[in-house]
Amino acid sequence: MFSEPRWIAVIALALFVVGLLVAFVWRGWLQARRTGDWGIRIGSGNARGAGRLGEVLFAASLLLAVVGLVIAVAIPTWRLLEPGALSWVGLAIAVLGLIAVVASQFSMGASWRVGVDPAEETELVTGGAFAIVRNPIFTAMGVALAGVAMMVPNLAILLSLVLFVVGVQLQVRLVEEPYLLATHGEAYREYARRTGRFLPGLGRGI
Repeated sequence: MFSEPRWIAVIALALFVVGLLVAFVWRGWLQARRTGDWGIRIGSGNARGAGRLGEVLFAASLLLAVVGLVIAVAIPTWRLLEPGALSWVGLAIAVLGLIAVVASQFSMGASWRVGVDPAEETELVTGGAFAIVRNPIFTAMGVALAGVAMMVPNLAILLSLVLFVVGVQLQVRLVEEPYLLATHGEAYREYARRTGRFLPGLGRGI
């Protein structure tokens, strides 16, 4: 079954949708249950310029991935590579990425947010997954999306991966890091000196 392009696309689509529901809806519900706040700040009007573009590209990347997967289910031959071992590897990577997303989100505890509110001050999280990289949730999401792209390598999903990377770079560098530096000052600067931005040891400092 897993050698059939349509079934691979169905599995990838199901995994991706479950990932979105877990990462945003379920995690937001848990946050609201514990704190009374869903923690969603994207689209709140706080980001400006390139930071707003980062939000738009991030959202567009997820939407485009869904579109690409739906097309792959409807037209299973619309793919750049035939299914094979790469599909199995992609499935494993996507599942590991999703697990890492959940683990990283729980590392944030009550400080978990999607987006930034400059008027809000949350605790600086440096433990758990955040002791390895400063943005483990984005890293894990990128890994999961890369796994999906390996399962269903079509142009839409590959483009969604590109948009995701660009959007996250803009969001982190132009919105989140300035906010954290303004909020936590030298504590964040020191944390950034010893911890990579997205990968261990890479992108230290701000």
